[in-house]
Amino acid sequence: MNSRSQLGWLLLGGLIFRLIIATFLPPGFDEAYYFLYVRHLDWSYFDHPIAVALTTGIGVWLTGVVSPLTIRLGALGLFTLSLWLLYETGRSLFDAKSGWIAAAIASLSPLFFLTCGTLTAPDNALIFFWSLTLYLCAQEFFPGDDRPYRPTPKLVLIALAVGLACLSKYHGFLLGLSLVGFCLTSADYRVVFRSRWLWLSLGAYGLTLLPLLYWNSLHEWISFRFHLGDRFSSETAHYSILNFILNFLGVFLAQIAFLFPAIGLPLWWVSLRQIIKADTKTSFLLWAGLPVAAGFTLLGGLTHTFPAWPVPGLWSLSLLLGKSAAAWPHRQIERWLTSTGLIVASLLLIALGHISLGTLQKPGQYAIFGGLVSPSQDPSTELSDTGQLGQQFRQSSEFQAALAQTDFVVTHEYWLSGYFAMALANSTDIPVTSFTPDPRGHAFWFHPQDWLGKDALFISFARSSQAEVVSALAPYFQSVTPLTELSIQRGGVITETFYVYRAKRLIHPYPYPYGP
Repeated sequence: MNSRSQLGWLLLGGLIFRLIIATFLPPGFDEAYYFLYVRHLDWSYFDHPIAVALTTGIGVWLTGVVSPLTIRLGALGLFTLSLWLLYETGRSLFDAKSGWIAAAIASLSPLFFLTCGTLTAPDNALIFFWSLTLYLCAQEFFPGDDRPYRPTPKLVLIALAVGLACLSKYHGFLLGLSLVGFCLTSADYRVVFRSRWLWLSLGAYGLTLLPLLYWNSLHEWISFRFHLGDRFSSETAHYSILNFILNFLGVFLAQIAFLFPAIGLPLWWVSLRQIIKADTKTSFLLWAGLPVAAGFTLLGGLTHTFPAWPVPGLWSLSLLLGKSAAAWPHRQIERWLTSTGLIVASLLLIALGHISLGTLQKPGQYAIFGGLVSPSQDPSTELSDTGQLGQQFRQSSEFQAALAQTDFVVTHEYWLSGYFAMALANSTDIPVTSFTPDPRGHAFWFHPQDWLGKDALFISFARSSQAEVVSALAPYFQSVTPLTELSIQRGGVITETFYVYRAKRLIHPYPYPYGP
């Protein structure tokens, strides 16, 4: 079987496996929140550029249904294309075997295929345009002949791809800087800075960024201020060298676990070894990978970071591991990838069975060997089944009667509103917002003063102190009174209870800390 046939089976098998997860896994906090982007299409958003709204919305628009699967269809499709581009980049830079192994690594590592290829996130589009940039750079900088490099019109396409990466996630700017760093430090490629194509590329790049720049210009550059300083200012104020080392080690070990040790450890080992003896192609991949991968991993020693932040850099470095592994004996490669795939698939299917059915829950009607963990101590119960919640909303006569007389729904967490919006989406398009000191996009989607004199349904959940959340909301309404309680179950056991209140007549607009 040739490498392209192997790639086809790899892409198909990976897509089917990710489709199973996407169908049965309840949406995460961020995923539910990104659904609100779909409800409020704009040129950009407080947290992220526009791409995540489009990738989250494509499945909803095509099917007319809001579900965990439909909001993830964009992720499933784009990741398949990203894997193909990764393969083609490896084939172009090295050989088909190296490209196939790199694609297999990305298909088998949970950090890659969950973050970029299953859950809806800005990383779906980011990793696609990142991969497209790598592929175009391989074609531009390493055309396969021995002639001195001369810039070509492909530089414009590279600039467009980098710009689209920036419209996916702010990591795209780091990709652009990495390419500049590669050209500056490689004597053969400094000619780029004297090329007429550079100026056309910069123009194309600037045009691509217009949606992001336009929205931020209208909102005091809030996204840039948030990502470049506000989100870190309080967390990095006090730290010691010991804390940095311990935090860094914790972040690094967690990253290795998410990558899967059989992939994460050799990936870092091969990448760091290549620094010493890097040829031009290796140098290109190191520039495209190490600044992001190492930078965000080190940042974890100073402040809270997310596992997805170093992913684009690690994605680039997977090509170096693919090249190195291509020299191994065939049987060793086969054992390595097969055993990794079997272990990863088994662990994830066990986890999926528990999250969706409660197979490890104690008690639970689907519990294996009597279960292991009670719902109150199980963090997986924090993922709300929006399908079941929507059914509870529809079956509650009290809720439906109150909803018919309500102008909007309000919560006390910015992400919680996403769950309720998804649960209500297939039956009503009532506005769902959040009154919270951390409103994120809500501060721009709604103007609380427009709701003065109007009624709301306030929905909270059992994990929050009801006395506290109601007392925080009460000053803004004429009255806040209990209406009903709704519960969702897993394995026949209640895992979350939601409290619904009538909030009569908004008398003071909620003071968001930022917004128009």
